[in-house]
Amino acid sequence: MARKVSNKKPLTVNSRSKAMNATKRVQKPNLQKKTINGEKVIISAREAKKVA
Repeated sequence: MARKVSNKKPLTVNSRSKAMNATKRVQKPNLQKKTINGEKVIISAREAKKVA
């Protein structure tokens, strides 16, 4: 089982139409499974880029 290292959470925002109707939507973080030093971890793509 991969260990979750990143504490990023989904971002909740409103989608707005031209009539200014608000609809809730979710922006999910780009979480990926990577192996670092033989250990499987779940980190964001941005963090994975910095580690590699």
